Amino acid sequence: MALDGSKRLDGRGFTDIRDITCEVGILPRTHGSALFTRGQTQSLTTVTLGTKRDEQMIEGLKEMTTKRFMLHYNFPPFSTGEVGGRPGPGRREIGHGNLAERSLKNLLPNDDDFPYSIRIVSDILESNGSSSMATVCAGSLALMDAGVKLKKPVAGIAMGLIKENDKVAILSDILGDEDHFGDMDFKVAGTADGITAIQMDIKIRGISFDVMEQALNQAKEGRLHILNVMSGTLTTARESISRYAPHLYSMMVPRDMIGAVIGPGGKTIRSIIAESGAEIDIDDEGKVTIAAVDHTQAEIARKMIAGLTEVPEIGKIYDGTVKGIKDFGAFIEILPGKEGLLHISEIDNKRVLKVEDVLKFGQKVQVKLLGIDDSGKLKLSRKILLPKEPAPVKPKENA
Repeated sequence: MALDGSKRLDGRGFTDIRDITCEVGILPRTHGSALFTRGQTQSLTTVTLGTKRDEQMIEGLKEMTTKRFMLHYNFPPFSTGEVGGRPGPGRREIGHGNLAERSLKNLLPNDDDFPYSIRIVSDILESNGSSSMATVCAGSLALMDAGVKLKKPVAGIAMGLIKENDKVAILSDILGDEDHFGDMDFKVAGTADGITAIQMDIKIRGISFDVMEQALNQAKEGRLHILNVMSGTLTTARESISRYAPHLYSMMVPRDMIGAVIGPGGKTIRSIIAESGAEIDIDDEGKVTIAAVDHTQAEIARKMIAGLTEVPEIGKIYDGTVKGIKDFGAFIEILPGKEGLLHISEIDNKRVLKVEDVLKFGQKVQVKLLGIDDSGKLKLSRKILLPKEPAPVKPKENA
């Protein structure tokens, strides 16, 4: 029928694409989501943004590596009208997921501009022809819905071939039966300007260069049509990421202070995480990445880290905490892990007989750093910040 009557199984012409609908943001609690439907093929795709700690660790024969972009493809039996269990991913799921991942990965922003790990999950709800290419289209939309600034939108199309002797028919957007009975399944994914991934399954001995050229040109026309339909839903990434996604904040600390932030056995950084509720990662160059859904959590962590790495500055006023009381004065913590001596003579304008009369353990007190001696000890004063008492008025003598 295709070769002799130019008629396909569903009545379409060779270059016709089935009806396409696109929706984004349909799952409000996810970081990004899209529903892409083309004919009887439908992909529900979600995007999750994570921190560097969420990267996939890959242990091979060589050193362990990490992977920041992951795409997982699920093809449940109900998508083709079948009843069955949900075993682990098979050869088909892994191959289709890998093709969709390769189609998208080179369009992602680099790690410096967008320091998130990214996971895409495509659930195929219905399938009749190229669910992997539907995953590419839905993945592109879901990424933009999540605020991932793709360099360009990506779409995919599956091409088919029917050949007998010198008769050749190249089919755009093939059905499942056309894939089964045809001689070639040729998937092409890319942007408006070029191809990002290709996969071909062929059942005949080979095809000519002319047929391959025609298939690529026809695939480009179909891809541009799909991109045009997608642009009616979303053309660029959203300005900001979801409020449910972890927001990342970065700061630099001196390399010789990395140990102070981590602490013995990670004790210090664990205490910062516990107190702030944020996730913290620090690399060998001293770049600290703070991840928190709430900005307040990130600010608490930032202040704690800044305090650990800050160098005491002579003449600066600090809000300190009384950490120890002795007969000769009190030890005040002005920065995390940094204490100075507030001598008894520097506590008040008037004479202080006992330190406990003025200061208590754990009390918050404002002090000024007067100096740092050769051994690194800090000299503090509270008295210098207090208003000076007026001099007593002498009584006038009788004339």
